[in-house]
Amino acid sequence: MSKEKTLAELAALAEIWHARGDKVVLANGAFDLLHVGHLRYLQGAKALGNVLVVAVNSDASVRSAKGESRPVVPQAERAELLGGLACVDVVTLFDEADVRHIIATLKPAVHAKGTDYTQDSVPERVEVEKYGGQVAITGDPKDHSTTETVAQLTKRGLPSSR
Repeated sequence: MSKEKTLAELAALAEIWHARGDKVVLANGAFDLLHVGHLRYLQGAKALGNVLVVAVNSDASVRSAKGESRPVVPQAERAELLGGLACVDVVTLFDEADVRHIIATLKPAVHAKGTDYTQDSVPERVEVEKYGGQVAITGDPKDHSTTETVAQLTKRGLPSSR
């Protein structure tokens, strides 16, 4: 069974989770070329609650943020890979530049971001704090980067895109 859900499906699930008293955590990112830094971020996020929702930037959103050569891995495959991780409960795709609309729908107890952020630099912090949610920084130091991996592959003469 697929863990990928639409925003409407996520809204219905959020009602159930909140009614049960589940502690919902939201993590987000492009997750292009899944690496150990992604896994550590998501495992850290899951440790903060009992339901982990991962919002994944759509292909269009990644292209807008990172350029025409990205993503390397298409959105459907990125979502499937993330859904295959034991720590991930639900995956949803989004086209926007940030996850404010998902936060408004889901109202997670915790919005987890990676260590490339600080508590104060999380773009959606104000929205989360408005309803009493928390922002948390999880994962290991930002020593892993898809952008750097793609650059290394390109430097070595390997194709950077399909």
